[in-house]
Amino acid sequence: MGRDRGAGEREAWCSLAGMRVPLLLCALAWTAPAVATDSGEEVYREVCAACHSTKFDKAPQLGDRKAWAPLLKEGQPVVTAHGWVGVRNMPPRGGDNDLELEEFARAVAYMARQAGGGWRDPDDAMLARIRAEEKKRRAELGEAKK
Repeated sequence: MGRDRGAGEREAWCSLAGMRVPLLLCALAWTAPAVATDSGEEVYREVCAACHSTKFDKAPQLGDRKAWAPLLKEGQPVVTAHGWVGVRNMPPRGGDNDLELEEFARAVAYMARQAGGGWRDPDDAMLARIRAEEKKRRAELGEAKK
């Protein structure tokens, strides 16, 4: 999800008022965004909003407390894992095969918060619970781990 900047953009980004920033500092600053994962809101805007802001195929809309209420009751690990593997008419990974589980989980937590849920961005323990639920769901569906 991190942006790939071209050489020209790197050069412009690494200069400051016509003066070159020391190469080491520039390189460190340049690599930091590449390793960071996108926030839940960013993933929502880039991937999820295509359905969750357009009423596409009955997808629960961002901020729709009534539509999200039964999902919030199912719990964060269940809803996230089921969405990750695909549920109802939602494709796996929200249709973005390059999306990492942590990014997907952040987006789901963001959408839940917008509907009044108290879900936090996933920590390692929550990601482990989501992965366990994913494994269980795939077994229910008769799938091998993808």
